Amino acid sequence: MSMTRGILVGLLVALAPPAGAQAPARVAWIFSSSANVSSPCASAFKAGMREQGMVEGKRYVLDLTFAEGNYERFPAMTKEALLRTPAVLIGQTIASIRAMQQATQTVPILFVGVNDPVGSGLVGNLARPEGNTTGLSNQGEDLLTKYVEFLREILPRAKRVAILFNTGNGSHPKMVERVRSSTAGLGIATQSFGANSPGDLDATFGAIAKYRPDAVVLIRDAMFVGERERIAALALKQRLPTFVGDARMVQGGGLISYAASSLMICRRAAVYVKKILEGAKPADLPVEQPTTFELAINMKTAKALGLTIPKSVLARADEVIQ
Repeated sequence: MSMTRGILVGLLVALAPPAGAQAPARVAWIFSSSANVSSPCASAFKAGMREQGMVEGKRYVLDLTFAEGNYERFPAMTKEALLRTPAVLIGQTIASIRAMQQATQTVPILFVGVNDPVGSGLVGNLARPEGNTTGLSNQGEDLLTKYVEFLREILPRAKRVAILFNTGNGSHPKMVERVRSSTAGLGIATQSFGANSPGDLDATFGAIAKYRPDAVVLIRDAMFVGERERIAALALKQRLPTFVGDARMVQGGGLISYAASSLMICRRAAVYVKKILEGAKPADLPVEQPTTFELAINMKTAKALGLTIPKSVLARADEVIQ
């Protein structure tokens, strides 16, 4: 054997993986929004994986794809993800999880921060999810009464409220009804307005303008988070306070939110992924619900709307944006 060939063989042996070493598990995360909007969640998840001793590139590789707020893309994106034989599929909306469930009954599916997973039919039971799906809820459906409470404190004379929901989100019809039931005894009339994609928002806010509400309640949704600055601008143009279900929307110009931390939920997803990669079945992993919630207020938006936030509300805030 020549010296050159001997050196080459030696290098190949040195670079080869150890005998019996397993290739990193592939984790496919289909995000509902854009890469820019989704990157903080992806970073939080990776940090959580490091805390679990899961080194990216060695224990797992992360495939990220982005629906850009267009939920009709989920079936095709899921099909494409499955071609790469992932060990876990992850999604953040009911529509994405349903697309995954329709595409596979064997690959583990993890939902991260969805509304009402039992009521929407993603799982049959929180303690025993059954099937190949489990995950973390955001309890958005249980927090809607808090939106109404804050609305009454900040806008005690409000008589008419618009409810913005995503027609492609399976949990939203029930959540719209919950807002209506919360306002029914308060002398507040409501009307719901749907948007299925970012392209619908201008027309939807045009319809809201004709209704002439005192405020807008937004049902928590990943597409709305992705379009938060645009939604805030559309609402501000009509001088409408927005009561939303995600602090990121307040950071983007919404008035007030009360919700579980989306980044904490993304970070907690790593605990589930590690267990699944180590052999746990989704059916044996109970759905996790958040235990802490944060109140965020955008004082810059309040000032632009000419609103005075009561001291009793400010005193409870976890985040105040000046």
